[in-house]
Amino acid sequence: MNGHTNGTNIFADKATFIVRKMLSNPEKKWVTRDFTGDNGVSLGMAQGTLEAMAKKGYIERVKRGPESYAILTNKDELVSDWLAEYRFELNETEVYYSPDKNILSKFKDYLKDKQYALTLHSGANLTTSFVVTDQVSLYLFPENWNRDILEMRQQLDLKELVRGGNIHIARPYYKNSVFFGARTIKGYKVVSDLQLYLDLYGFKPRGREHAEYLKKALEEKGKNLYES
Repeated sequence: MNGHTNGTNIFADKATFIVRKMLSNPEKKWVTRDFTGDNGVSLGMAQGTLEAMAKKGYIERVKRGPESYAILTNKDELVSDWLAEYRFELNETEVYYSPDKNILSKFKDYLKDKQYALTLHSGANLTTSFVVTDQVSLYLFPENWNRDILEMRQQLDLKELVRGGNIHIARPYYKNSVFFGARTIKGYKVVSDLQLYLDLYGFKPRGREHAEYLKKALEEKGKNLYES
């Protein structure tokens, strides 16, 4: 199964805004206008995505004229199909090297006013401490990629290596929706648990193991992987 129906790819950037929103509150009865407006998508995008999700059986649409709504009915299959469509490598990632043992906290100070969020092991470890690693992975959405990356490299003394880097700066594949549900943990901005799960699941080394551990750790605390 994949997310393409009627020309609408449910797992494309803007469409996943709707998917993420529904997963974040899985019991809610949603109406189309919940997804439109200043921070949302167009009416056509919302209607097309909901129609595609209904055809896939992820949601049910209850039609009662002005009282019509959609409700999520199959979130596990929805996420499972999303995992089949997405992998972290879809992001454009630049890799650098820093020998500095405190580089993560230096990133925190340097990026505090910028749009960024940690992901992969460095993001999930703030909740789980599961994988011992010196790798730092983060999403960055700067105003001017080349200029801002160069300035950051100079400020933090990040070196370019042919191989063996430990700093991974990702230009988001989901440029509109990757920061949906991002939060601050121990002073660091981190993507949502759902995005952590998506990023880790197909990632080597030890990504799937960490993804499943994160899911289990959240469930043990009575939290749902998807809810923000």
